[in-house]
Amino acid sequence: MRQLQSWRRDEFNDLLSLAQSNHVVVRGLSEFLNLTSCPEGRDCLRWVQTALDAERSRIAVCLRYLHSICKCFEDSGRDITVIKSLDHWPDFGSDIDLYTGCDAAEVIHLMRRHFNATIAKRSWGDRLAGKWNFIIPGLPEAVELHVGRLGQTGEQGGFASSLRGRSICVQRGGYSFRVPCAQDRVTISTLQRMYRHFYFRLCDMVDTAALVDAGSIDFDDLLASAQAAGIWEGVATYLTIVSDYVESYRGRGLELPGFVVAAAKFGGRDIYYGKGFLRVPILPQSARLYRSQLAGVVGRGEVDSSARLSLFPWLATAAMLGQKLTGSDKGIW
Repeated sequence: MRQLQSWRRDEFNDLLSLAQSNHVVVRGLSEFLNLTSCPEGRDCLRWVQTALDAERSRIAVCLRYLHSICKCFEDSGRDITVIKSLDHWPDFGSDIDLYTGCDAAEVIHLMRRHFNATIAKRSWGDRLAGKWNFIIPGLPEAVELHVGRLGQTGEQGGFASSLRGRSICVQRGGYSFRVPCAQDRVTISTLQRMYRHFYFRLCDMVDTAALVDAGSIDFDDLLASAQAAGIWEGVATYLTIVSDYVESYRGRGLELPGFVVAAAKFGGRDIYYGKGFLRVPILPQSARLYRSQLAGVVGRGEVDSSARLSLFPWLATAAMLGQKLTGSDKGIW
């Protein structure tokens, strides 16, 4: 590996930007220091330490606000679960994500009254998915609250309603939080990566591999819950992609049960790198997963979820056209 001391500042800034977009600043830079040689007092060492200090300070502020929000909801008798944001610990996401089963009007009332929060402009996708983004004075990160539903079109009502009852308590930065169990973490990551964004961050690979390696996932329970949510094939594919990617770097993949590998529709060989992320091909791979999900909810007679999912291609098409015409999909996706 090239020594850090020989890097230019612009090269280090590029590395830092990549680490930030992949939510691995703390883990990445800490490990980078262990793998490189940089004499004490050199500029390179100061760059790394300054970046680490800044990121840890940002995370400390996020945790303080996150704890206050959770305490506010719990003291008011409302359920609240932290999703995604704490999955990357000791790193932290670029915003604060939470799920609650209470009414949207209650959410708005609590956020306005206790945090003087304002509601960010909602896109078509936000409205369909039941998402609300709040801006809190003093907090640079947005607070994204998923209200009663999960999934790009809000199709995951049943799965969302079971989230709190299956959640666990974790300690992070001196605070206690309720987070999804390991199986539900994988399911939420699958919804985000395989059914919405169609790309992986490095943190997705690292976080999921750590769960599997630690033996934290009950695969039988994951199978049952993912089948009930109608995305078992997507979950199996997600895990297989992570396993293949990990194998390409450490020489061995994840220890996945045979029924997981058998259910996967494609693997790591189909993903590719583009624009800073590992991309999942939309056609035909992701399109097949979508059709399977839609066929499942239609077959089970889930009218509301079927109607929501049927809007997904139109929403995606509108977002793609908006991106091409204006350079942004804001207001749509």
